[in-house]
Amino acid sequence: MTTPLSLVPGRCADGRPRLTAAGEIDMSNIGALAQALDDTPGPLVLDLTEVEYLDSAGLSVLFAHADRLELIASPLLTPVLTISGLADLATVHATGDPDTPGGPPGRQ
Repeated sequence: MTTPLSLVPGRCADGRPRLTAAGEIDMSNIGALAQALDDTPGPLVLDLTEVEYLDSAGLSVLFAHADRLELIASPLLTPVLTISGLADLATVHATGDPDTPGGPPGRQ
């Protein structure tokens, strides 16, 4: 059974590609996330503010693309990204951070 995950491509106000994820990221749907990341060349802003769960399989996909990701994360995910070491490899913005690419979450 696949866990619900929505992936919506868009652009930040400055024109950079932005992918907004909502739902849960786990072993059942990492293929869709990996494909979406692979299909977007160059630097990418990944908005995770609506992600309610992220397991080690999802982290593995993010680590594979860390060199080109800028992440926007909720207070729920920020500790996971920090403890895993992903925050050392990719820029992580907390929800509400004034430097968040594209403005407030959900605004493209």
